[in-house]
Parts: sequence; C-alpha cells; structure tokens
Amino acid sequence: MRIIPPNSIVSASFSQSVSDLRARATVVSQESVSGQYADLTAHLGGRIGDAMMGRKALDDIANQRSLLGIREGRLDLTQKSLGGIQERISGLEVQMLSAVGYGDQSAQTLVARDSKAALSDIFSTLNVRHGDRFLFSGDATATRPFDSTEQLLDDVRQIAQTAVSPADFETQLDDYFNSPTGGWQTSVYQGAATATDPESVTAVDPALTEVISGLAVMALSGQDDNISLFRQNPDIVSGSANRLGSGSTALTNLRTDVGVMQERASKAQQGLDTEETILNGVYNNMVGRDQYDAATELKQIEASLEAAYTLTSRLSNLNLLNFLR
Repeated sequence: MRIIPPNSIVSASFSQSVSDLRARATVVSQESVSGQYADLTAHLGGRIGDAMMGRKALDDIANQRSLLGIREGRLDLTQKSLGGIQERISGLEVQMLSAVGYGDQSAQTLVARDSKAALSDIFSTLNVRHGDRFLFSGDATATRPFDSTEQLLDDVRQIAQTAVSPADFETQLDDYFNSPTGGWQTSVYQGAATATDPESVTAVDPALTEVISGLAVMALSGQDDNISLFRQNPDIVSGSANRLGSGSTALTNLRTDVGVMQERASKAQQGLDTEETILNGVYNNMVGRDQYDAATELKQIEASLEAAYTLTSRLSNLNLLNFLR
C-alpha cells in the first residue's frame, strides 16, 4: 500500500490557497487605486444595467463638452478677430473727414495710405483659422477666403475711372459689393456666401462689407492714385468715410451677437457641469469601492500570504522521521 505523505497533500492545498490569495490581492490592489469594484457584475447583480446606462450618460457628457469646447474656441477667435478689425479702423473715419474738410491733400494721402494698410490687415485677419477651418469662409471651411487686396483695389479703381458721375460710381460700387454676381463675391472673396452653422460669420456679412467698401475708396483717394473722380468730387471720399463709420457701428452690433452666442455656450457648459456632478454621484454610489476598506483588506491578504509562505516552507522541510513522530 502506497502512502502519500501528508506534506504533499497539505502543500497542494496551500498552493491553491496561495494562488487564490494572489488573485484576490491583484483585484483588491486595483480597487484601492481606482475606487471602484473590479467585477461590477458580481457586485451589482441585477443593477448592472443601470450602472452601464449611467456610465454612457457620463461619456455622452464628455463628448458634448468636447464639442462645446470647440464651439467656444471658434466663437472666442471670431470675437477677437472682429475686435481687432474694429480697433484697426478706429480713428480713420475722423481723420479722413478732417482732411477732406480742410482740403488738405497731403493729410488725405497719409490717411489713404493708412487705409490701404488697414485693408491688408483686415484681409489677413479674416483669413484666420481654428484648427483646419477658416472661420470667415462660410460653408467653404477648407478655402482661404482672401488673397491680397490688389484685385479689390484694381476693381474699385476701374469703377472710379469708368463712372460717368458720382451717382454712377455709387451705383456700380453698391452692385460690386452687394450683388451675388458682383466682383466682391465672384473675384475677391473665395469662400461661400452661405453658412450652415448659425454661429459662424462670413466675410460677406453686411457689417464687414460696409467697412471694406469704405476703406477701399479711402485707400484710393490720395495723391498716389490721383483719381480725377475723387479729386473733383470730394463728397465721394467723405461718403466713404461715413460708410466706414456706419460699418464700425454695424460691427459693434455683430460683436454683440457673437457675445450673446458666447454667453449661451458658457451657460451650456455650466449646465453640463451640474449634470455631470449629479450623475457622477449616482454612478459612484453604485460602483464605488471604499479605498480605505480596500487597503485594509489588502493588508490582511498580505499577512495571510506571508503566513501561507512560512507554513509552506516548513512543510517542505518535513522528512520521514518527522512524519513518523
């Protein structure tokens, strides 16, 4: 009859126990760090579906916050761009009206040069991008809205040189900037006139068009271009300065509209924060594991493992003489 030494039987039993303790230690260690039960199905039982719905709701909020952050970024950059344009044209209207009123050709030429530089700066500002999206291109978000100002100035110069009267000039200029078939939208602006996104601003917005049309005439009213129609009819230049002023007022109203949209986005963000706080509380109550309790259990497991290792070591040293005793 073959006798199986007791130490072999006991060793096998202890090996299984040690293996189980190790596995449990791994789980409890994870729970002590994460603050959640590792096996939610075992912990929650029939409530696992509710927990998963809560988790999905929290994930949805995270996605919404990400999209809202992009939206806020676009609005903020739009607001800063419009503010930069308004700051750049500040004072030009008064300077031109003063120069024309005093008949000071030298001063008018200086303002014309500054207007030309301002026009170039505005084109550069309206080419701003948020990520890969051109903000002022309407639905053509991948298209840069403007090149240089040369085409615009050439077109306005051509209108001034061919117009038979101040009234004819104003009519042609209005058609150029405001008609869908005018040169502004067909030759200069490269973006789309429409915008599916109701919060976007296109470069053909009336406020921007009014500012740019006023600047374009002012830019050509100096001695550098020496256009006879402007020289003989200073009221055209004064009118362009007034148009720049009314465009600046319209720009203020446009910035106010953008500000309202920024406020709405901010409130939407606050709403998501509140909703997330509530959902997090409910979800954590369902799946949360007290980290102090987990750490205490982990200490107990470690103590049990040490005892098991010590006993296993002693069993392995048993011999036949000790067994017979």
